[in-house]
Amino acid sequence: MAAKFLQLLLLLSFQLHLSFSGQTSMMESVPDLQSSMYMTIDGYPCVRLLNLSGEIGCSNPGREKVVAPIIRLNNANDLTQLSAVLLSVDEIESFFARISKDTTFASNIAGVLVESGPEIQNKLKGFSPALKFPQSDFAPYRSINYEWNPIGSGIMWNTYNFPVFLLSQSSTLTLQEAALNNEKSKKSYTADVAEFDLVMQTMKAGTHDSKSCLEENTCLPLGGYSVWSSLPPINISSSEQSKPIILAVASMDSASFFRDKNLGADSPISGLISLLAAVDALSKGNIVDDFNKQLVFIVFTGEAWGYLGSRRFLLELDLQSDAVSGLNYSLIERVVEIGSIGKVLSQEAKNFFVHTAGTSSATNETLDALRIAQDSVKSDHIVVLSANASNPGIPPSSLMAFLGKGSLTSGVVLEDFDTVFTNKFYQSHLDDLSNINSSAIVAAASLVARTLYILASGNNNTSSSALTSINVNVSLVKELMGCLLDCEPGLSCELVKNYITPANTCPSNYVGVIIDEPSSTPYVGYVSDISRFVWNFLAEKTSISKENATSVCSKDCSNDGRVCIRAETDGKGVCVVSTTRYVPAYSTRLKFESGSWTVLPPNNSDPMGLLDAVWTESNWNTIGLRVYTVQNSSFDNIVLLGSIAITVLAYLAIVITRAFLTKALKRD
Repeated sequence: MAAKFLQLLLLLSFQLHLSFSGQTSMMESVPDLQSSMYMTIDGYPCVRLLNLSGEIGCSNPGREKVVAPIIRLNNANDLTQLSAVLLSVDEIESFFARISKDTTFASNIAGVLVESGPEIQNKLKGFSPALKFPQSDFAPYRSINYEWNPIGSGIMWNTYNFPVFLLSQSSTLTLQEAALNNEKSKKSYTADVAEFDLVMQTMKAGTHDSKSCLEENTCLPLGGYSVWSSLPPINISSSEQSKPIILAVASMDSASFFRDKNLGADSPISGLISLLAAVDALSKGNIVDDFNKQLVFIVFTGEAWGYLGSRRFLLELDLQSDAVSGLNYSLIERVVEIGSIGKVLSQEAKNFFVHTAGTSSATNETLDALRIAQDSVKSDHIVVLSANASNPGIPPSSLMAFLGKGSLTSGVVLEDFDTVFTNKFYQSHLDDLSNINSSAIVAAASLVARTLYILASGNNNTSSSALTSINVNVSLVKELMGCLLDCEPGLSCELVKNYITPANTCPSNYVGVIIDEPSSTPYVGYVSDISRFVWNFLAEKTSISKENATSVCSKDCSNDGRVCIRAETDGKGVCVVSTTRYVPAYSTRLKFESGSWTVLPPNNSDPMGLLDAVWTESNWNTIGLRVYTVQNSSFDNIVLLGSIAITVLAYLAIVITRAFLTKALKRD
C-alpha cells in the first residue's frame, strides 16, 4: 500500500513540474512519442525503373529499411561502416563515378542524401544526368556518337542498390546539422542516423526486368495520355476529309534523376507553353476562315522514354482507333515541332534555330513561312536561322518517331540551340523556372502562330491585316509559367482551376504510369493534372460558335462533335463544339487484356518497335525518410555490464547484510 502511494505521489509531482515549467502539452499517445523521437524528412526519391534487358534507378538492397549514421562526403573518403552520405549537387557526378570504380567504397554506402539550395544553378557550370546523345537508338541517322548534350554524365541510366533522396531546402539544413553533430561527437555514445524506406516490390519479388515484373504484377508501364486538337474542329461525320494536315507538336514530359522533382522548364515545357500561347493567339477573331489546310495541335507525353507518345499516336493512326477519329496519316503534309526555346537571350536578337529533316518542297515552304513570320514580327528582333549543315541531322525530338515511320516525312524542329544543347541542366531537377525567360517563349509563340497561319492559309503577305492581328498574350505566357513550373501558385493558379480540380499543387512533368485499360475516354482520375489541363485548354481555344458555350453538359454532349469542358470545376461543365481527344501513350510492345499487361513479341515490320525498351516503374508500399538519434551499441553493452555488476553487488550486499543482522539478533 505504501509503495502504491509513493508511486502516485511521484507521478503527481512530475505532472506539477511539467505544468509549472510551461510544458502544457504532454505526450498522450504512441504517435506523440514517435513524433518526438523521429523527424520525417521532406525529399524526392530516385526510384527503380525497368526495361526488357534490366533495371535502372535506386532501391533499398533488400526487403527492410536501411538505417545508417549521417556523414558528409568530405569526411567519407575512408568509410569503415555503412553510412548515409550527405553531398552537394556539384559533387554528385564525381561521387557516382567513384562508386562505379571503387567497390570497397561502394559497399559502405547505405544511402545518399543530396542537398538543395537557393540559386544553386548560378554556382554550377551545369548538371545533366542524361546521356550525351539522349535516345540515340531512335535517331534516323548513323552518327549516334554525336554529342548533343556534351555535359551529360548518364548517371540516371545506371542501377544503384541503395536509396538516393534529393532533400528540400529546409531538410537540407536539418541533415547538415545532423552530419555536423556526428562529426563533433565521434567519441560519444550517440549518433544521428537516417532511416531510408525505399523498398521496391521488384526487389522484394526478384523481378528484375519488365517482362517478369509485369507477369508478377510488381510494376506498371510508364505512360499517360497525350492530347490532340484541331483548328477548326473536324467534321467527323463528313465522308470528305481531304484537307492536308499541318501537325504542330510539343511535349509535356521530361525525365530526372529524382522522380517527383521533374519540371523540364526549358526542355520541353518552354515549347509546350509556346504552343499553348500560339493556339490562344490563333483562336482570336475569324482568321480560321482563311484556312485551306487543317491545323492539328498535339502535345505528347512519354517522349523522354522512347517516344512513347508519338509512336503510340502513329500506331493508333494505323489502327484507325477512336482516339484518332477524324485523322488520316496519309493527309499529314508536314510536322512543325516546338522544342526547347526558353533560353534565347532577351537582351539581344532572339535567334531561333530550325533543324530540318532533309530537303523537300514542303520543308522549303515551312522555312519560307518562318522567315515571313520573322519579318512580320518586327518589334521583337526575332531571327530565324537554319541549323548548321554539319549537324548529323535533327536533335532528339518527336520528329524522330515520324521519320522512323516514313523517312520522307517533311518536318522541322524549332530550338534555342544550333549544334549542342544550350540547356546546361537538361533532364535534371535544376531545369526549373529560373532556367528560362518569358520573352523567349513569347517570341517563339509569335513566330509559331504566324508561321502556322501562313502555312494553313497560303497568305504570305507580311503586311496583311490578318497576319499582323495575330498577337501573343504576354500575360498568359507568364501565367502558364507560374502554373506549370512553380509551386507558388503552381497548379492552384486561377488559370488551371478554371478548367480542372488539380490533385497536386506542385507540378511534376514526369510521365508517370498508365493505370487500367487505356482508352480515348479515360477515367479522369487516371489522367495527370497536366494532361487534363491541356485537354480542357485546347478544347476551349479550338472550339467554334462561342454561343454553344452557354449550354450545360448533358448525356448527349459527346454527339455532333461536341465535348464537355470544365466538368471538374462545378460538376456540370460546358458543352462546346471541338475536336479534342486523349490518346493513350505507352509502349507499342504492350497489350492490356484480362486485367493485366502482356509483352508482345517483336514485329519486324515495325523497326522502331524493335528498339522499344518497354519501360516500367516498380511498385512500392511506402516511401519515406526519417532522422533520429541512436545510442552506440558499445554504450549499450557497457550499460548492460554495469547493470549486471550492480545487480550482483546488490545481491551480495543483501546476503551479507542479512547474515550480519541474523548474527546480531542471535547475540541479543
